[in-house]
Amino acid sequence: MEVEKFYYDNKIVKSFLYATIFWGIIGMSVGLILAFMFLFPNMTDGISWLSFGRLRPLHTNAVIFAFVGNAIFAGVYYSLQRLLKARMWSDFLSKVNFWGWQLIIVAAAITLPLGYSTSKEYAELEWPIDIAIALVWVAFGANMIGTMIKRRQRHLYVAIWFYLATFVTVAVLHIVNSIEIPVSAFKSYSVYAGVQDALVQWWYGHNAVAFFLTTPFLGLMYYFVPKAANRPVYSYKLSIVHFWSLIFIYIWAGPHHLLYSALPDWAQNLGVAFSVMLIAPSWGGMINGLLTLRGAWDKVRTSPVLKFMVVAITGYGMATFEGPMLSLKNVNAIAHFTDWIIAHVHVGALAWNGFLAFGMIYWLVPKLFKTTLWSKGWANAHFWIGTLGIIMYALPMYVAGFVQAFMWKQFNPDGTLVYGNFLETVSEIIPMYWMRAIGGSLYILGATMMLVNVIKTVRQGTAVTDELAEAAPLKRVTKRKTAKEGYHTWLERRPVKLTIYATIAILIGGVVQIIPSLMVDDYVPKITSVKPYTPLELEGRDIYIRESCNACHSQMIRPFRSEVERYGEYSKSGEYVYDHPFLWGSKRTGPDLFRVGGKYSDNWHFNHFYDPQSTSSGSIMPSYKWLIRSELNKSLTEKKMKAMVSLGVPYTEEEIGRAQEWMLEQGTQIEQNLFSDPDFQKTYEADKQAAAESGQEFIEMRNREVVAIIAYLQRLGTDIKVKTNEEVSSNN
Repeated sequence: MEVEKFYYDNKIVKSFLYATIFWGIIGMSVGLILAFMFLFPNMTDGISWLSFGRLRPLHTNAVIFAFVGNAIFAGVYYSLQRLLKARMWSDFLSKVNFWGWQLIIVAAAITLPLGYSTSKEYAELEWPIDIAIALVWVAFGANMIGTMIKRRQRHLYVAIWFYLATFVTVAVLHIVNSIEIPVSAFKSYSVYAGVQDALVQWWYGHNAVAFFLTTPFLGLMYYFVPKAANRPVYSYKLSIVHFWSLIFIYIWAGPHHLLYSALPDWAQNLGVAFSVMLIAPSWGGMINGLLTLRGAWDKVRTSPVLKFMVVAITGYGMATFEGPMLSLKNVNAIAHFTDWIIAHVHVGALAWNGFLAFGMIYWLVPKLFKTTLWSKGWANAHFWIGTLGIIMYALPMYVAGFVQAFMWKQFNPDGTLVYGNFLETVSEIIPMYWMRAIGGSLYILGATMMLVNVIKTVRQGTAVTDELAEAAPLKRVTKRKTAKEGYHTWLERRPVKLTIYATIAILIGGVVQIIPSLMVDDYVPKITSVKPYTPLELEGRDIYIRESCNACHSQMIRPFRSEVERYGEYSKSGEYVYDHPFLWGSKRTGPDLFRVGGKYSDNWHFNHFYDPQSTSSGSIMPSYKWLIRSELNKSLTEKKMKAMVSLGVPYTEEEIGRAQEWMLEQGTQIEQNLFSDPDFQKTYEADKQAAAESGQEFIEMRNREVVAIIAYLQRLGTDIKVKTNEEVSSNN
């Protein structure tokens, strides 16, 4: 039989492995800094680019796209070549994929701390970087599909099905969610507004978890677990059911992030129904992974690689049981906006993604360098330290979530809130935040031990950049299904058709959910009293976005007695029609701000930004002194308003023409309000005198950033007037 010799490209695999470890430790370390900021809120006092709001999206992007993303590419490039018995189609595209992805990560590491953010969760990067992501992702997909075309193995193994679904779905999600109107090189507005933007974002956000953090890792599970255990996959039929049911159902579940919100009930209920169904294929995959290890449990006890993989699959099972449970409305009413969600997310991230990546690294590095692992003892120690870190991180966050939820909802016999001050909740859960920081420290310690182990292993081994392999060429046979051939077996040798079917499966749910929200006029009822933001409020809103205030504060009051009592009238979908992007948030580290307008004086807000603890004793909000020092950039205001007009916001030509004058008028009024405080006036005059004596330019208060964000906050929730019980009684 004719045999062809060829070489696997190991260099690209090693490059992605090194990047995985490097960015993983950095991304986790940023997360640890954020954990300590809950305990020491002013630890980076006065440094804008090290503030919590700037670092939080950097942490999530670094862990998701830098750590997990590089791990995906490393695993795919290694396994795909061997499953298809072919070198990657293009070495050039492999390099484009690697260096392009690293440049994107560096761009994120620069722009996010500088405040260039769209504020959309897991999609914070601005439009030029979004375009780069799409191009690099296409290069990855083209390389993968090109390799399939020149393969020497007829049938596509189950891992490859998941790789294909990942490529197609992530491309669709990223493009649809990232449609924006650019205003400048690093400023854009989402084309969607309010409720529509929330639906599209969480259609993306949930399925970014599904098709970036789950399906590619399931593909890696189906390859590396059998390899590490030296056993075949438990059930081929179960893998078929697992794949098709998972990719079809997952795409529908996004609305469960928006339960009890202003999203229409039919969309919420659709998300709940499919989320509950999702447990079946998810657990089918978990069972298939764990039962692959039948008969290999003695090996699990001695192999650190398999230990990591077993806990990873178990963590996947726990997270995918908890996800459908959290989508039930009665459970969601308790968990949403609390630290329970933080625990849930990190069980998936630390156990499923982290541990499977660690197991893959420990298995791959000795293979790539033709040696044995430097220290199996260190790897086992890493496993136990990392496992303890996960437990010490997750359990306190579950406790914190329950404490928050029940304290927020408790009432006195007279109908008043037991804990009317939000900060009472914050003070109660500080010990849990200490435990989280300790758990995170242990997890990073384990990852650092892995780094040492990998370095030592590499040094004692011999690198094989191009690994020699041989296989028989693929003979062309009829494309028709033979009589003895099962339908799916036939489909497995038709990569184009398999890709098309997978695309159809994921598009159905997206079309049913997204199209009505964009095409049906009465999807969001209009409220005539809701008006566009003034130019100064629009600029203040952009500062709010820049500082990622929505990472800690929600703008969505749910129709619960406790929330209405605490925050005011529940939110209406028509109140968000001019919000590009939406800012509903997903976590309440601080109170909801949707109806904060008029609740406090301008002086209170000013002092709150300067020193939060001076106005709110026990607050863990950091100070934002740079807002008080910095001059408001008004050079793009008219462009921003014109961009909003293109999105349907009814600014008139006259309003755009007088934008500068309008901002000055509103800013002057806020400045006058601030001068009502004698202490402020004395400090202001002293600063003015000091600037004059030093020859520095003095910025009038009306032209500073803090005035713009005060204007925005004072506007929130004031477009509709809700009658109080007293007013209703008097009218009757």
